[in-house]
Amino acid sequence: MAFGHLSEFVALLEERGHLKRIRTEVSPELEITEICDRVSKGPLDQNVALLFENVAGSRFPVLINSLGHPQRMAWALGVDHLEDLNHRLAALLDLRLPQGLGAVVGRVGEIVSSLRAVGVRPTLVRKAPVQEEVYSGNEVNLNHLPILKCWPDDAGRYITLPTVISRDPVTQTRNVGMYRLQVRDEQTLGMHWQIHKGGADHARQARTGGGQHIPVAVSLGGDPAVMWCGSAPLPPGFDEFLLAGWLRGKPVELVRCVSQPLEAPAHAEFVIEGYVDPTELAPEGPFGDHTGHYTPVDEYPVLHVTAITHRTDPIYPTTVVGIPPMEDYWMGKATERLFLPLMRMSMGEIVDVAMPAEGIFHNLVLVSIHKQYPGHARKVINGLWGLGLMMLTKCIVVFDAAVDVQDTRAAMFHALNSVDWARDVIIQEGPTDALDHASYRFALGGKIGMDATRKWHSEGYARQWPDLIEMSPQVKARVDDFWQGLGL
Repeated sequence: MAFGHLSEFVALLEERGHLKRIRTEVSPELEITEICDRVSKGPLDQNVALLFENVAGSRFPVLINSLGHPQRMAWALGVDHLEDLNHRLAALLDLRLPQGLGAVVGRVGEIVSSLRAVGVRPTLVRKAPVQEEVYSGNEVNLNHLPILKCWPDDAGRYITLPTVISRDPVTQTRNVGMYRLQVRDEQTLGMHWQIHKGGADHARQARTGGGQHIPVAVSLGGDPAVMWCGSAPLPPGFDEFLLAGWLRGKPVELVRCVSQPLEAPAHAEFVIEGYVDPTELAPEGPFGDHTGHYTPVDEYPVLHVTAITHRTDPIYPTTVVGIPPMEDYWMGKATERLFLPLMRMSMGEIVDVAMPAEGIFHNLVLVSIHKQYPGHARKVINGLWGLGLMMLTKCIVVFDAAVDVQDTRAAMFHALNSVDWARDVIIQEGPTDALDHASYRFALGGKIGMDATRKWHSEGYARQWPDLIEMSPQVKARVDDFWQGLGL
């Protein structure tokens, strides 16, 4: 399903009982966060999107938690259930196991070609709703937007649900990312693109090339598939808007920016245009992050805003991150389901992958496999650490195919019963997430891999592996027959 603009998605959520309008005046400083946090951590059947229609200090309504539920996240990406994302992409791909790195790289090109073949390449339009109102030069004022201050010790107000568009200074390849932006003053933002992300790579290329300015467009809102795609950890050279077009079954329409040589989503609510000088750094943070802790102050680039455009009656979309579960968990769950077929391209033995909320994405990944030979679990652990941004994963636990890794409680039962800590653990150093405060050095730290599969004699296990306790099906069926009469 393609949504023409964010209001269409809001209307669908309201029609299906997944949206609550808040008409009481609420402050964007801390109060919206507290309300959203209570809803995010409450019962799932009471978890709704929130549309704040009376935000203190702004004429724009604020939408939050719009993707903070598995059903809403599925609708946003054009499916009825998140698991459908796995099946849809698997159907598009030929899942024969590639032989060697060259084959895997070639398969990425095949995916891009396949998506282009189904007619979802972004298209350019001349006029766009997002440019109904245009402010440039001295007219630019970020304070007119209802940007949230999320947590008490945050350095200020942050844009938290952006689609950040830039181009590689050398190849001119577009990158779409999701990086928080701190309001510094009326016309500048702190650009928090981390060292492992595409935007930061563009800055490195620009510094190498003499420090030329990097044009940037920050899109807010539009079709929720477009909003989400910036968070997808795609391989280099893979256009995120191509993926969004495939998800929505319709090309993403782009319009030329009014002050920068870029294109931005024509049906967004707002677009903030500007440039980054890669040689100019300034303090950014602290910020209450998805790790559940405050990210400390560090040096990051500054985005100089040259124009702000928006619809006549826009909705300001935002999110809050913190101690899970929150909205970003369900955004990550969509990524998990969609990218499972891509993992299987290079490791066909993988059955399923889960990233529990408690692991905040990069701290814990649970994997089930069809084990075929001695040391197979270790091969998968090392293979995943070498697969794109999976390199940042601090802990990978591998299970046999029969273990349901989506059931975290059951998975932990099997892991803690099946691991010999002296034999079944890999500990090594490698890249870690830039937000990982536990690492003794920035973005470099320890990792652990655990083989929680049944051990074989050929792996040095000299004993007989015991069977799980299970009741016989016949007894279960007999008890089922008279269960209701027991009054239990």
